Amino acid sequence: MAGLNEDAQWIVLMGFIVSFSLFFLAIVVNQSVVVGQTTAEAVAEFPKYDIRGVREVIIQSGSLDDTAPFQNRTTVGREIRNLSRIRQNAVVDFAPVTEGGQPYMEIHYNNGVIAYNETGKLW
Repeated sequence: MAGLNEDAQWIVLMGFIVSFSLFFLAIVVNQSVVVGQTTAEAVAEFPKYDIRGVREVIIQSGSLDDTAPFQNRTTVGREIRNLSRIRQNAVVDFAPVTEGGQPYMEIHYNNGVIAYNETGKLW
């Protein structure tokens, strides 16, 4: 029994080392794919076009007449807030501000993930 060939033990040991190495590499590759996916999802989540659309309508509504009996600017503002809540699950708030005789519009957009604030000229 003492004269048995020990090469088989080395073959089994190398098999275990190779299998653990492949298992470790598979885990590393899997984690790198997950990281790439979450990064891509974070970029895709930013509602750039939703914000641009809301911003465009808000700026257009800044030139509306807000006198009685129609109060167009107030009505458009209320409808923008309602549509943003219903369609995009977002809270949109905006208010006209005048600084130094120049009319500005403060826009606040928050959909629970992204909070966006902007101050821009009306015209």
